[in-house]
Amino acid sequence: MISPAFASILASGRAQFNARAAEARRRFPSLDMAAFSTFLHDGVDPLVVAVAAAAPERVGGVTLAAYDMSLELVGHGLAGPAAKNPFLNTVWRELAPSFAPLLATAPVDVLGMLSNAAIHIASVAGARPAQWQRELAALAAQIATLAQLRAVGQVLAWRAGVAHFRQGALAAADTLPPALALAAFGEPGAPWPQVRAQLMANPWRGNAEGREFGSFTGLGGAFGTPPQVRASADGFVVYSGERHYLLVADAYGAVLHSATAQEFEQVNADMPAAVRLDGTTLQIGARRIELDVPAGDIAIAANAHTIAVTSPWTHAIRLLPLA
Repeated sequence: MISPAFASILASGRAQFNARAAEARRRFPSLDMAAFSTFLHDGVDPLVVAVAAAAPERVGGVTLAAYDMSLELVGHGLAGPAAKNPFLNTVWRELAPSFAPLLATAPVDVLGMLSNAAIHIASVAGARPAQWQRELAALAAQIATLAQLRAVGQVLAWRAGVAHFRQGALAAADTLPPALALAAFGEPGAPWPQVRAQLMANPWRGNAEGREFGSFTGLGGAFGTPPQVRASADGFVVYSGERHYLLVADAYGAVLHSATAQEFEQVNADMPAAVRLDGTTLQIGARRIELDVPAGDIAIAANAHTIAVTSPWTHAIRLLPLA
């Protein structure tokens, strides 16, 4: 059963809500009204209850905005029990109520922002949506404006594995009060200028081990054949299975984008003098790393911050911090 607050609003505006549902059925002929009803119960009711407690005078407007948006999301197959990705349902049910004061003043903007973010982060292979949700909920009480919600959401999406957000997230963090920016990075009490300078200078700050990326497509991975890699300023251009990709990676994650054969042919960064391969031993300055692939035909590529190691014996790319 839905809450008394939500039930009362639906009953008092029954004709208006029914008209909106009828119009949505014309726009979305495949709209499943049972799925829509389920989403009202599971996704809309919790945020109506939260707004009713925080700003009861605003709950009617919030309910109407959420109802209209729900019709569209369920109509597009993005929300409800048959959603393409259930994370959006979770964000409405569990995260959106944390922002009741903001919802009360700007329901369309807040729900649109959270919904778009949920759809995007859930679509990025290797990203960690649950981490993004958990960390954003923990900071909800400190977020006072839509601009802060947008900026913190972007920072936390980067930290949850959306590696190509790095530059935008750092720019967004600059717009936040220093205490909130530091909280978003999990470093309360530190001097923000120092933290920012370190993040700008070293994409692998906080991760000295690097990461491994990729596996065989037959096992659900990205690469049909062992990849070949060339370094670029933005990451690494990868060739595998007659396809080309741009791999962007840092301390928080790795993301694969489409690239072209021309981009693969054009990039060829020089190898830093501090990097040397001796059999299966990779030496980076004073560091010595034993590679777990057979000697011979191991290839290495490096940009300003990262070394990529590939071998014809594996579909994975090993990414190591250069510093």
